[in-house]
Amino acid sequence: MTTTSVKKDEIEQIRSESHSTHRVTVPAMEKILYEALPVLDHGFIRVVDYMGDDSAIVQAARVSYGRGTKKSLEDRGLIFYLMRHRHTTPFEMCELKLHVKLPIFIARQWIRHRSASVNEYSARYSILAKEFYIPSRENLAPQSAINKQGREERTLTPEEADLVLDILRSDSENCYANYRSMLNEDESGNPLDPDKTGIARELARMNLNLNFYTEWYWKIDLHNLMHFVSLRADPHAQYEIRVYAEKILEIMSKWVPYAYEAFMEYRINGAPLSGKALNYIKARLSGKNPTQEESGINKREWTELMSLLGK
Repeated sequence: MTTTSVKKDEIEQIRSESHSTHRVTVPAMEKILYEALPVLDHGFIRVVDYMGDDSAIVQAARVSYGRGTKKSLEDRGLIFYLMRHRHTTPFEMCELKLHVKLPIFIARQWIRHRSASVNEYSARYSILAKEFYIPSRENLAPQSAINKQGREERTLTPEEADLVLDILRSDSENCYANYRSMLNEDESGNPLDPDKTGIARELARMNLNLNFYTEWYWKIDLHNLMHFVSLRADPHAQYEIRVYAEKILEIMSKWVPYAYEAFMEYRINGAPLSGKALNYIKARLSGKNPTQEESGINKREWTELMSLLGK
């Protein structure tokens, strides 16, 4: 389960309420507002609030007074122009606030993006739930021999995978049991042993593994959101953060469809080229076929360029 029944009731209560506004709203976003969109085994992303839409980007670029000053097709063209030429400020006029539940080891990667406002659930004040991430077999793989921060494409054998999963479950169960024992509290907050003194929550939490779940509110503007997604939705990103980035991409497609379309075209499915790489392509178009040494491109960039060109 990704949310408790109590939290689900709270979410449904919030979703049942409606408010009138003069602000721009996006019907597709209103449909998913506050809904817990599942990620991994216990995680989720919820849209808590948003500001602006595609028209806000256009409005900022033109410094206009409102919507409808230009045709929709022209708005789309302007957004594509802004994306193509990296005019980023208009995209900062849109903001998104998410409630994210994620494993602690992914949160530590995520927080490296320092362009958002973050408020995290505090295990100093509250007791963490017994929820920890256990990967599926297909996501268990050996360390890559060529990439120090990644895994191989091949997976473990079923026997090897079962051993790893057993260790992860056993260690997580034991750590949580010891966490509760040190707190001397049961699930209802009652003492496990009336004659025993538990330690402070801020101390007991240090025994928990990095695969336990945490939660936070995360607010960011669209420009910085796209930077986050461009890195974390990349095929080379760690799977466990990539699935969150892919879910954010889905949200973005509903929120700002023109900006999403331009972003996919020029960032996700496009590729930046160095001056030497561009000169190589120009040479190929003129009928020449320079070697890697003649092009002056280093081996790693050459391999990446050949991959982009399907060679």
